[in-house]
Order: sequence, then structure tokens, then C-alpha cells
Amino acid sequence: MSGPDALDVLVVGGTGVDHVVRVPFLPLTVRDSMTVPPIQSVVGHTGTGVALGCAALGLRTALVDVIGDDVEGRLVRDRFAAASVELDVVTHPSGTRRAVNLVTPDGSRMSLYDPRPPVDLAGDRSLWRDGIGRTRHVHVTITAWAAPALADAVAAGRSTSTDLHDWDGQNPHHRPFALGADVVFLSTAALAGPAAEVVRRVLRDGRAEAVVVTDGARGSVLFVRDTEPVPVPAVILADRPVVDSNGAGDAYVAAYLAEWLAGSAHREAARAGAIAGAWACGSAGTHTGLVDGPTLRGLLG
Repeated sequence: MSGPDALDVLVVGGTGVDHVVRVPFLPLTVRDSMTVPPIQSVVGHTGTGVALGCAALGLRTALVDVIGDDVEGRLVRDRFAAASVELDVVTHPSGTRRAVNLVTPDGSRMSLYDPRPPVDLAGDRSLWRDGIGRTRHVHVTITAWAAPALADAVAAGRSTSTDLHDWDGQNPHHRPFALGADVVFLSTAALAGPAAEVVRRVLRDGRAEAVVVTDGARGSVLFVRDTEPVPVPAVILADRPVVDSNGAGDAYVAAYLAEWLAGSAHREAARAGAIAGAWACGSAGTHTGLVDGPTLRGLLG
């Protein structure tokens, strides 16, 4: 794509606000109250992380979404404006998505997610039609109303990706996304069976050429169609210790896409993702420490 309005990546859905609460351990002991360090409110969620992460790596990026005309919605607008990342939204009376993320001293977390827009909200194709027409790649989050954007992107000849997050391998909500994208990301967090079996079904029944299964500090595994799985070790950055794992997976996705769209093979893209994920863990809060292009290039060697 060329021209002043051309994009590298269009992200469909997935912005919101995270309220990050630091706790001494998980699960918490039930009690009347607990004093915690200052609660941090940041613009987060998966679409934000992918969009801002791609932009930090030099990609021309935009995000389209449904948000509320509320305090959280204004935080979202301000965050994207400050990052000079294009944002196109429509408002819905249910309000902007939000989450309370409980984070332990070692960076582990539990997210209490409040999705807001009704799950049966119909997707308005006009929201993403213009963006698809001027982008190279479309990343669709697993918000129900966004599912038709995958088919529209494929019909337009664009490459596509999605992140299934903590899919159990069975929930039908995730299936259109799992089977409709060229690159699929998936966490082991809730898988009911072996990851390889879930991936086999995705590759057999869907259009994916690559599936990346992430497993936190244990690294990730890359599955490319018709090749053997490739383990991708987790990265430890000696001068950037882990303080918060919020947004690490989104940073992984952003760097993977940046490397892949630059022409690298999936293996190199996965290594870039692992580095970006580790980098994100060195900053408190969601999407507050995104690796930039020169830093990633230096760490890739």
C-alpha cells in the first residue's frame, strides 16, 4: 500500500481501560479489606497493545472499535492521540470496556474483564471497510461483532491474524476467529487438552499458515503448516527484570507481525515476539513499556 493514508496494520476491536491493582499473592485470602499500593489506571486491552506495539515498531497503524462516551472512552481517545495512532470509533451506551488486573510481585496476574458492549452487538462493516481498503494486514480481536472483518479482509486480499487468548479449544465463540485468520496466536492458559491437538484441528479446518502457542515464562511453540513444530525459548533480559506481565502477549503479537510483514520467516518473527514480550514485562502497567524498532533490532542481533 502507498499514499498518505496507507496503513500497514489495521486492528479491529479490543481497546479499553485497565485498573491495575498490586497484591502480595494470588489467590487472595478472603477478608474485609486490604491496603494496596496506588492503583494504576491505564489504557490497555489486547487491541490497544497490538496497535500501539506495531506503531512503536514503525508500522503505520490504526484501530477501529466500539467504545463509550464516558471517562474511560476519553482516556482511550487521549492515549491514541498522544501516540499519534489513528483511532476510528463509534460509541455505544453500554460504555467502554474495562478490567481490574490483579498483579503479584513476580509479575503474575489475574484479569477481571468487563466487556461492556452486548455480545450480540452486530458488526457495522462501515467501521472497518475504509481501513481494509488501505492496509496491508488486518488483525481482528475476538470481540464477537468483529468476526465479519476477517472474511472482509480475506475477500480484499489482505493477510490476517487473530489472538485467541485463553481459548479452551472448544468454546464456539473463538472458532470463527481460529479458522478465519492466516496467523493465529493462542495461549495454553485454558486448553483442555494437548496444544498440538488443538493446533492440528486449526490447521486442518482453517486457513492458517502458522499458529503460535504461547506459554508465559516457558516460552512458545511455532506451528507452521506442513513443518515440524519449533520451540521458541522465553527471553530473559538481564537489565530489565519482570515486574508485570500485563500486555506481554500483545507485545509478542505486535513484534511478530512487524517482523513477518517485513519479509522474515515465521521462525524469526516468533523470536522477535519473544523479545518484545519480555521487554513489556519490565514495565509496570499495561502497554506502558513497548519496545521500539531500533531496540528490537539490537536485541535480535
